[in-house]
Amino acid sequence: MSSPDALVFPTDHEGWLAFVTERPSAAVALIAEVDARLHAAGEAQTVDAAEVVDLWNDADIALHRATSEVYLLSESHPDEAVRAAAEAEVQRLEALGAERLQRPELFAAVRAADAAAASAGLDDDARRLLSHVLRDFRRGGVDLPDAERERVRELTDRDTELSLEFSRNIRDGRREIRVAPEALAGLPQDFIDEHPPQDDGLVVLTTDYPDLMPVREYATDRATRTALVAASNDLAWPENDAVLAELLAVRAERAALLGYGDWADYETETRMIGSGSAIADFLTRVDEASLAAAEAEYPLLLERLQQDDPTATEVTIADFFHVLSTLRKERHDVDAQLVRSYFTFDRVLPGLLETTGRLLDVEYVPVEVATWHPDVHSYDVVRTSGDGAERLGRIHLDLHPREGKYTHAACFGLAPGITDRVLPEAVLLCNFARGYLTHDEVVTFFHEFGHLVHDILGGAQRFARFTGVATEWDFVEAPSQLLEEWAWDAEVLASFTHGPDGEPIPADLVAKMAVADGFGRALEVRRQLGHANVSYHLHVDRPADLQAASEHWYAVTSPVAPLRGLHSYAGFGHLTGYGSCYYTYQWSLVIARDLLSAFGGDPMDAEVATRYRRDILEPGGSRDAADLVESFLGRPYGFDAYREWLSGS
Repeated sequence: MSSPDALVFPTDHEGWLAFVTERPSAAVALIAEVDARLHAAGEAQTVDAAEVVDLWNDADIALHRATSEVYLLSESHPDEAVRAAAEAEVQRLEALGAERLQRPELFAAVRAADAAAASAGLDDDARRLLSHVLRDFRRGGVDLPDAERERVRELTDRDTELSLEFSRNIRDGRREIRVAPEALAGLPQDFIDEHPPQDDGLVVLTTDYPDLMPVREYATDRATRTALVAASNDLAWPENDAVLAELLAVRAERAALLGYGDWADYETETRMIGSGSAIADFLTRVDEASLAAAEAEYPLLLERLQQDDPTATEVTIADFFHVLSTLRKERHDVDAQLVRSYFTFDRVLPGLLETTGRLLDVEYVPVEVATWHPDVHSYDVVRTSGDGAERLGRIHLDLHPREGKYTHAACFGLAPGITDRVLPEAVLLCNFARGYLTHDEVVTFFHEFGHLVHDILGGAQRFARFTGVATEWDFVEAPSQLLEEWAWDAEVLASFTHGPDGEPIPADLVAKMAVADGFGRALEVRRQLGHANVSYHLHVDRPADLQAASEHWYAVTSPVAPLRGLHSYAGFGHLTGYGSCYYTYQWSLVIARDLLSAFGGDPMDAEVATRYRRDILEPGGSRDAADLVESFLGRPYGFDAYREWLSGS
């Protein structure tokens, strides 16, 4: 079966500069033509509702496609000039998107089409699109007086500018520390071999994940752990201090002008949770569910830390992962370094592809195409049926750190899937080591890949508004959190792991890992709750002292202490895209735990996997998330499965 063409990338510097400037300009020109036709349609005596829907979708496709391309390249291209040009285009395109939602003539056309929808015989999908777009117009300030509408436009543009600057400072904020060779005690030998002393006799450690993750888990030298975690906690500070302060002010003023109580109320209007006050209620519920278990776990961590450092009076975030790993080894016979020895990157990648391919009935076919960096590997996602092989989309995996690249792990849309028009494409930007991975990193890999396949399998939509992962933002993590469970299944792991003697990871070790993972779970949830509290309260309380307020919320949320006097909020990248809504991760996890219950203990159950793919992933955002979940489970989702998981079950 034929499918739309995939993107073709340039191969030289000048080509890339043209790519990130000329393609957005072409999209802007197309949108201008569409908007002129929409204006004319709105002024006609009898509006053609179907034409308005199609025109709006044409503009959506062009804007979505152009923005996705340059946003990805602003975070990943190795050439600073290309990144800068791409970032400027992101700002231009997002400003255009916001400005269109303030044009009375476009609003009139969409409103007229909505009024005529029933008599015009528009289907439910088209009517749903119109209702969402009308909501967007209202949220954009179209019905405000001229001066206030203009101020909302200025604030919206400034939000984009500040968010890009905030992310850029994190991306470019890599820190280094230098330690004596003996300070690497406890780290795996391959890590030590990869970090030889420099000319001054000291070893360089960076805040990049391949250094940070092993150090915070394996280093027995507390000073080493603390120094590197402290450097990471001050990433992008002081640069982002003023940026964030202004960003919070901009969002508060914008929310007030639009008639919302605060920024959380504005953000949650389009989400499952429904209101800003419901965030506080939900966080209280998570707090109550995790408190007793966390209070029981923490003294065990402190006691174990004091065996190594009798002067320790508290477990800090620099101690948490190491002490937890140590206790899991001693209490449950789970040696994190032994576990790591089974996970080499060159086996994890094909193992993940094979596992998700079986689960979702797809194949990943390698393709040799030009991309933005030699590290990138591209695959066509293909499904074979009685009608032949159908290309569903294309994925690009950019998985190792380098200077100037996004520093965490995330999925980036590249091309919005539109049936018979645009082939869906998406990208993983991660920062994995090229050798051994910790099991936590393997879980992260599965998680991010969950976003990737959701984007591709949900990419057969008519409307750009509903394609891929375009569900409510507090549901979007649920499919990814669900896929993490396949990284805990003994049979799945045995299919691609390879130990020191060539053997797969033993099933009894995986069982021990699962039991050990239950210990410290409540403390980890409270760590996430700390992030959610910071995210929410910085936006709602608007504290004058960001450092003091952030440290306060971490300190009162979890018994694991923050490192005092540091500025982790300056490197908290989720404060741009997730805003006040970091609660999303626990909200989605409640749903993910319930989705998992449908598999009945067999993660490779083909019948359930097919229903999951069809009911949850393939609809994209074409239906409300609660309806998708109820369709799959046969009932509304509940809190019980999450509560059982939190208790260690």
